Amino acid sequence: MTGDRAWGWVQHLRDGGTTPWAHWTGTADSAGAVVPGAQQLELLRRLNEAHAPTRRLVDRVLGAGAPGRGQPDLELLGAVEETPFGPRPVDPADLPVGELLRVAAGLLAEDLVARGLPGPAKQGRPRPWRRSYRLHGDPELVDPVRAHLVARGRPPGGRDPVHLIVVSDLGLMLAHLWTARAFGAKLPGWRVWLRTLRRSGGLPDRIDPLAVARALADQSSPDRIHIVVDTDALPGLVGVRRLPDPPLGLAAAAPDLARRVSSYAGLLVPADQRRALMRRTLRPRLAGVDGPPLALPVAHRGWLEDHADRIAEGVRRAGYAVHGDLAGLAPVRRPGVAAPAPRETLALAMRMLTEET
Repeated sequence: MTGDRAWGWVQHLRDGGTTPWAHWTGTADSAGAVVPGAQQLELLRRLNEAHAPTRRLVDRVLGAGAPGRGQPDLELLGAVEETPFGPRPVDPADLPVGELLRVAAGLLAEDLVARGLPGPAKQGRPRPWRRSYRLHGDPELVDPVRAHLVARGRPPGGRDPVHLIVVSDLGLMLAHLWTARAFGAKLPGWRVWLRTLRRSGGLPDRIDPLAVARALADQSSPDRIHIVVDTDALPGLVGVRRLPDPPLGLAAAAPDLARRVSSYAGLLVPADQRRALMRRTLRPRLAGVDGPPLALPVAHRGWLEDHADRIAEGVRRAGYAVHGDLAGLAPVRRPGVAAPAPRETLALAMRMLTEET
């Protein structure tokens, strides 16, 4: 009879129902050898609450696995006899949101691979008298600029280029680096990543302009290395009249979902293909998501202020050209959230599933 109740709930959810398992009393005949897992069933119930999933999406959710680290497919509390071995049955309403996200992100990874890459990025014919340069630093600032210049026939490189290390305040650069890495790399959550960095005592080299400058000193003379704090100086340094405004920051839920999808996409395609899919196919879809961006938690400002002082002093002693005020490296309070909210990430994942299927 308990199995009949479980199959009754499955059918209720297939029909678009939203009644939680604990309140369900109906029954139905068995529709298969195994009842779908609690994670899949609860994800479907929430999809029914928020959207109107297609029959195809319903079938995909109920047939999905729960990839990655976490619980195996869990059975429903009260639908099976408990044993001292293996995971205990659960009330699906009590599942952590992360368990539902595992299922949703796995499905989105399948969709991403199926969608494939867009056409090749635009590349203009190289202009013969373009200025030689290379861009380094904050990925969310330099990557769009580089793409813009390449599309207009001004690719980086050339003979004896000027090296431009573009920076902002260290708190913002940390959020930018975590965001950039979410699209194609295995990455822990934002708070865990910050705690790990703080324990290590250092900064990632890419957003430490002094470390970048010292590394470049082995291949270029110091007078060819510039620290750019004021991005208004950047057009003149790369030899153009103007550059597009920096893109708006992503909502915090977007990179949080991306890092989860990236992890599962890595099980489906090689690493280089995964990076291309994440950056060229998934990221444009997430660019318009509404929501507050990431902000540095207040508890991390102190150690970053110490790094800002160290970097500024080292840059001054080395005599590198500086555009702007090095005081701009110090972290400042910015509007945003101190960590992505798992429920917001799940809501975004569900919305994307209903758009995809």
